[in-house]
Amino acid sequence: MVRSRRSQPGKRRSRFRKLRLQLQSRFTKLLLAISALFAVLLIAWLIKDYLRAEEAQRYTVVGEPSISAEFINQVLDKYHSPAAGKGQALYDDGVKYGIDPVFALAFFMHESRFGTTGVATVTRSLGNIRATPGYARYQGYRRYHRWEDGFEDWYRLIAKLYVAQWGLSTVDQIVPVYAPGSDNNDVEAYIAAVKQAVDTWRSGSLEV
Repeated sequence: MVRSRRSQPGKRRSRFRKLRLQLQSRFTKLLLAISALFAVLLIAWLIKDYLRAEEAQRYTVVGEPSISAEFINQVLDKYHSPAAGKGQALYDDGVKYGIDPVFALAFFMHESRFGTTGVATVTRSLGNIRATPGYARYQGYRRYHRWEDGFEDWYRLIAKLYVAQWGLSTVDQIVPVYAPGSDNNDVEAYIAAVKQAVDTWRSGSLEV
């Protein structure tokens, strides 16, 4: 009986050690699971951030031409634009101002279907720019004598004001200011249309 009583503390210590080991094992597994989950979330965030940055870079207006003057002429011809044959001017102005002309072409399409609809049929404006002092005007928009004048004015506006002064260089940054929702524009649809046109033409297809 005496031996039996003296052995009880040893049994309790043994059970305590076993319980402690079990808790440590479970805690270690929990930590590993949390670490794995955190790693997965971190990787997902990094991938998303990379894709976002990659997309922003793809739709940054600043850069070398991604289409040729000949291709621009083909697009203008395809859509029966009154500015047909002026692709070289649209291209050269892009080079002059450091803006990829594919974006000018995309804005031209969205604003007036290359000068075939709206006030652009009269104003010869690539981007339907609101009139300001010093410009001839028509129904509140800048009016030009030649399509080439409208091309250069659009490039100048984007390069000097949006990019240089305001630091806006991507389609997602420019469109909400250029064509705000407060003017009854569908900003998201505008952005999507510009991107779709850019992707189509960069792939070599003429028709969006």
